[in-house]
Amino acid sequence: MTTFADLYTEYGVTSPHELFDQLRDDRPLSQISLPNGVPLWLVTRYADCRTALGDARLSNRIGARVVAKEILPAEIRASMGTHMLRVDGDDHTRLRRLVSSVFTARRIEKLRPMVERMTSDLLDAMAATEHPDMIRDLAFPLPMQVICELLGVPIADRDRFRAWSNSYLAGVGTQNFPVDVVTEFVMYLRDLVAHKRTEPDDKLLSAMISARDNEDRLTENELTSMCFLLIIAGYETTVNLIGNGAYLLLDNPELADRLRHHHDHIPAAVEEFLRFESPVPGASFRVATETLELGGETIEEGQMVLISLLSANRDQELFTDSHRLDAERTPNQHIAFGYGVHYCLGAPLARLEAQIAFRQLLERFPKMERTDPTADLKWRPGLVMRGLTELPVRLTP
Repeated sequence: MTTFADLYTEYGVTSPHELFDQLRDDRPLSQISLPNGVPLWLVTRYADCRTALGDARLSNRIGARVVAKEILPAEIRASMGTHMLRVDGDDHTRLRRLVSSVFTARRIEKLRPMVERMTSDLLDAMAATEHPDMIRDLAFPLPMQVICELLGVPIADRDRFRAWSNSYLAGVGTQNFPVDVVTEFVMYLRDLVAHKRTEPDDKLLSAMISARDNEDRLTENELTSMCFLLIIAGYETTVNLIGNGAYLLLDNPELADRLRHHHDHIPAAVEEFLRFESPVPGASFRVATETLELGGETIEEGQMVLISLLSANRDQELFTDSHRLDAERTPNQHIAFGYGVHYCLGAPLARLEAQIAFRQLLERFPKMERTDPTADLKWRPGLVMRGLTELPVRLTP
């Protein structure tokens, strides 16, 4: 079966945006296989993607279809696969209700002074670095500090979290799934949940442990899975949002200058960064629970589906001049955070971090520029995230 690599070769393109332009025109639903051989349907048009995201017949309960049962021990699978992106229907409603009761807009807004302080400290350190890098010095550490502070993860363990997360995401859908790394990651989270149960604090994990809906509460596996989800989604998505947005600001100095003088325009710019260079290229894998029609194709019961948010957000059928960065685009109906019942619960936190990071960057370093504007951008490997591996800069106050 055709792979992503085959498609790049067939169309003679090198970037995913070029490839998706071709696919939306020629075969908006394509049957392909992942690098590990798993077959699926790839959905590329905005209308089809949004329909698929809202179709209850496309279930998030993918089980062992992407990572085979024999690869991960059952107890590890159970401890990382019972979060909100792996369940549907009443189970999803129940989990979302319990988590939403403590992961509130008020709790997120209370983080603002902390995020402001963390950002300022990171920029101080970056300014003192001989060879500053926007990804290494800001985009990676800020979201990790925030999510670890939110959950109550000890400072000494935060570098391990970053390494675990990076290894997991690079291995999804490949022949080199990092079993040992994921096992170590999950066992750490299980121990963390147990520790917070005996020594609670005022952080989100302790609040989730205490959360109740009448007599209902989150199980041990659900708590571990939710921590796993929050770290992977809450951290990695924001890393890429900040990194991708920073490169777009550096490549568009007139926009950067406008935002520097009009901070109230930054939220709209963040929405356009999310659309233009979506930090998550595809929604979580789905499986058809019954045979259905989508985009003129028949998806058989049991077949898997990958919904391309990256492609949908550049669809010229919805977005005028879709390949032009327009920070004043109105309306901006991107689906970078998904759509429907599985819409990202952490979207407000990602937006808060990005808006603060860009405002402080623009204020502190009005003449910042890429060290080598002609150098090719280096993108992270893997299917799950779309972000840069490095972004060397010169910071001139």
